[in-house]
Amino acid sequence: MIRSPRRRAVALIAAVLLAALAAPTPAWASIRPAVAGVQTGAAGIRTAAGDEGNADDVTWTVRTASNSFGAERTSYTYAVDPGQSVSDALVVSNHGTTPLQLAVYAADGYTGAGGQLDLLTPGESSLGIGAWTRAGSSTITLAPDEAVTVPFVLSVPATATPGDYVGGIVTSLGSSADQGLSVDRRLGIRIGLRVSGALSPSLAIENPQVAWGGAWSLGTGTATLSYTLHNTGNTTLGAQQAASITGPFGWFPTDAGEVDPAVQILPGETRDVQITVPAIAGMLALVGSATVTPVVVDASGSTTTLPPVTTQATGLAVPWLLLIIILFAAALAAGAIWLRRRRIAARRRREDERVARAVADALAEAEGGARDAAQTADGPAGVGAATGSARTTSD
Repeated sequence: MIRSPRRRAVALIAAVLLAALAAPTPAWASIRPAVAGVQTGAAGIRTAAGDEGNADDVTWTVRTASNSFGAERTSYTYAVDPGQSVSDALVVSNHGTTPLQLAVYAADGYTGAGGQLDLLTPGESSLGIGAWTRAGSSTITLAPDEAVTVPFVLSVPATATPGDYVGGIVTSLGSSADQGLSVDRRLGIRIGLRVSGALSPSLAIENPQVAWGGAWSLGTGTATLSYTLHNTGNTTLGAQQAASITGPFGWFPTDAGEVDPAVQILPGETRDVQITVPAIAGMLALVGSATVTPVVVDASGSTTTLPPVTTQATGLAVPWLLLIIILFAAALAAGAIWLRRRRIAARRRREDERVARAVADALAEAEGGARDAAQTADGPAGVGAATGSARTTSD
C-alpha cells in the first residue's frame, strides 16, 4: 500500500517517540564519585543507574600508605605553604580473581545535594587540588590478590590563595555496558589541604523566612524557619545552630532543639537549612530566630569558635479555619442577641400600646362619668324651680 508523504512522516515521528519512551535511562546521568571519608570497600562507590552501591561489582579497595604522615589514616590532610609541595601515596589492592586496569586521577571536591563530599568528574575542570595533584601513574594494572602503591605529589602554586581546599584522589574502573553506554566505578580518598597565609573565616546568614502551616487547622500547625548559610571566608566552617519560634512581642517562645550539628561548609559554598517546629499556635504573626556560631576546623582537626551570627524573620500565622468558625459563631451570637432585643422591643411596644389604650379608655370612661354626673345635677334643680313658681302663682 502506498502511503502519502504526510502519513509516512507521522509514522516516523511515532516510531521515534516509542523508541525514546522504551529506551532505558542513560547510565552516565547518575555517575558521580562519592569519596568523603572513604578508605576501603564499596561505601564510596557511585555506579551506573540501577546498579548504584552494588558492592559485588567492586573487587578492589583503596587505603592511605603508611609513612611519615602516619598509619591507618582515613584521609589525607596537609598544611602547605604557597609554592611548596608534598608527596604521599595510595595503596590499591585487587581482591578479585581477574586482573584490573584502573585509572588514577585527582579532582576538586564539593558538597553534594545530600550534604556529603562529592568530586568532579574527569570531564569537569578542577582548579584546586584536582589541578595541583599528579599521580605517579595515570593507569595501573593489578593481578588478582595484588596490591600496588601509587605515589602522588601535591604541588601548591606560589600564587595560590590562602585557605582551605578539598578534593580527592580516585581510582576508576571503566567498562562498556549494553547499548554502548559507559559505566565507571570509582573508589577514592579525601584530600584536605590548608594553604598557609592570612585566614579570614566568615559566615553569613541569607534569605531568612518563617512560614506556618496551620492556616486551615483548628489553631495549631507546624512552623518552618528556613535560611541559607554562606561561607564567605576562605576556611572550612562548621556551624553550631540554635533556633526558636515566638509569637508577637516574644510571646510563647518555643525552642527548635538541636539543629544539624555535623554541618560543614566549604569556602564559597552555601548550605540551605530548614527547621520545623510542630504544634505552634496561630498567633497572627510568628517570629523565627536563629543563632549560628561558626566553627573553624584546622588541618589537625582542632576547632576554633567565632562570634555568633543571628537572624530573624517574621511571617503570618493566621488560623483562617478557626477564625472563620469564630466569626460564624460570633455572627450567630450577634444575630441571636439582635433577635432577642427585637422581640423584647416588640413586647415593650405592645405593652406600651396596651397601657396607652388602657389609659385612654380610663380617661374616656372618667370623662363620660363626669358628663353624666353634671347632667344629673342640672336636671333636678330645674324641676324644683318650676314647681315653686307654680305654687306662687296659685296663691
